Amino acid sequence: METMHFETTINAPAEKVWRTLFDDETYRQWTSAFAEGSYAETDWKEGSKVLFLGPQKSGMVSRIKRSDLPRFMSFEHLGEVKDGVEIYEGESVKQWAGSTENYTLTDVDGRTRLLVDMEIGSADHKDYFLNAWPKALEKLKELAELD
Repeated sequence: METMHFETTINAPAEKVWRTLFDDETYRQWTSAFAEGSYAETDWKEGSKVLFLGPQKSGMVSRIKRSDLPRFMSFEHLGEVKDGVEIYEGESVKQWAGSTENYTLTDVDGRTRLLVDMEIGSADHKDYFLNAWPKALEKLKELAELD
């Protein structure tokens, strides 16, 4: 597994950062840094399935491993989605199955530090994430700091 770490400090309380992370409207905006038209289908509850999708109904199928609103969210990636079909086996799935993505929010002098830790099964996507995450966090920060 390849481990990656990203962080930013946002001038907003954790509750607002949490809403910006996971409310549908703002989620679609900040995740456009990964793929234009990104969205998620889930109820955001611990144990629930999450479909991380793009406009062609393709992406990843995951589950919420742990949710501690508004401090911590952990996803475990299980497979992929192609044209709306969930796939749990195959070579491309092996690159992602068991990978995790964790969001930790902590208070720092009235602001919120957001830490994003990822474990990905293949280093093939490392450059993509090194490029996309800083853009996504900048957009997230901008949205969360709006009044």
